[in-house]
Amino acid sequence: MSQFRIEKDSLGELRVPADALYAAQTQRAVENFPISGLKQYRAFIWSMAVIKRAAAEVNLDLGLFADKEVNGQIISGEAIARAIMEAAEEVMAGKWDDQFVVDPIQAGAGTSHNMNTNEVIANRANQILGFALDDPNKPVHPNDHVNMAQSTNDTIPTAIRLGCLWRLDELLDTLDALSESLWAKAREFDDIVKSGRTHLQDAVPVRLGQEFGAYARAVERNADKIADAANGLRRLGIGGTATGTGLNAHPEYHPRMIAKLEELTGLELETSDNLFESMQSQQDLVHFSAAIRTMATDITRIANDLRLLSSGPTSGLAEIELPAVQPGSSIMPGKVNPSIVEMVNQAMFHVMGNDFAVMMGGQAGQLELNVMMPMMGYNLFQMMDISINSLRVLREKAIEGLRANKERAEGWLAKNAILVTALNPVIGYAKGAEVAKEALRTGRTIREVVLEKGYLTEEQVDELLDARKMTEGGIMS
Repeated sequence: MSQFRIEKDSLGELRVPADALYAAQTQRAVENFPISGLKQYRAFIWSMAVIKRAAAEVNLDLGLFADKEVNGQIISGEAIARAIMEAAEEVMAGKWDDQFVVDPIQAGAGTSHNMNTNEVIANRANQILGFALDDPNKPVHPNDHVNMAQSTNDTIPTAIRLGCLWRLDELLDTLDALSESLWAKAREFDDIVKSGRTHLQDAVPVRLGQEFGAYARAVERNADKIADAANGLRRLGIGGTATGTGLNAHPEYHPRMIAKLEELTGLELETSDNLFESMQSQQDLVHFSAAIRTMATDITRIANDLRLLSSGPTSGLAEIELPAVQPGSSIMPGKVNPSIVEMVNQAMFHVMGNDFAVMMGGQAGQLELNVMMPMMGYNLFQMMDISINSLRVLREKAIEGLRANKERAEGWLAKNAILVTALNPVIGYAKGAEVAKEALRTGRTIREVVLEKGYLTEEQVDELLDARKMTEGGIMS
């Protein structure tokens, strides 16, 4: 048996692997774009397939599938549509992921990926109807049937939106779980009073629980921002076809597609109020990307704090202890590094880089179309994938097993001359500065210096220098 079969497209004949569900246009793209070696994310494969599944049913209901005679046999339009629907459902389920072989860095707009999808579904539909892949009279055509009433220019941006929405809950759930773990640590550490630090210098006391509560709230707020930004993705431009005019699509196609996609996906979706704008502008993708980037900057900040707070263990802050997950050095025995949070830093930097690429793609649209969508879509899907995976690992392997070093935290606090700030309302700023300098110079405590200078009684000092009360705000008096 030959390892190849001959397929045709508008440019002529081409050899493709004999058992491949894709055909000539996909093979041309494989040969034209050996760029990154990357593969499409499942989110993109699924979302394109659900569009084809919905379109087949909508166009069938609109009476647009004609019967076709093949080798003296009449294949009904309904049979063709239902075979497409069945094939698309198989793709949605992940059965044919290995047939999506076009590099994400490809020709503009995503025609290659669209045709990869059309060809796979068409050939699988032909098999369902009983036709061999190498039958020259196969009834289901990738353009005429699977791509009916569609263009790359409206399917690709719709698919990117659907793919992002498909994983949205997973991303939000990941952030929610992380914030819950941080809140749990905030409660666990609420009795530990430590030195606050501003400018990386000693500051007035805080509770370790307050620090972790702030981290938890920051994660929650970022989840809210991402959810809000995702609402713009719900407005779909499917039905605009090539330029927004809706040429070759039934007048009822656009609203029916939104309803059918809602039914198939369970997502809350909206019709576009301007199909031309939906095709020209990818601002919703850029806005969603920016929300994820904002989250990445905050997660980076938190990860950096965790690295600082766990530094040591003998010559750093060492106020917290991260779980040991692997040896930290190939040359220094016993060394343990903050490996998980270092990974998170790298993951978030990658996400920020993805966002920059999405932003550059968003501003590169011209006239009726933005042709940078394949790159934008890939980067968005990767941002979500990396964020979901890295934040899950952060929670499971760093936050949940994190312990506080109460002795070290309170030891640093005892040496903190900035505690004198609490005395300002009674002895004034100038005397407070004098006391702080003396304490730092001599290595004595604030309490010792104040009593020596006679500025306060022992009872007053003990009342004013209650570190726990300092963390609760108000005027110490």
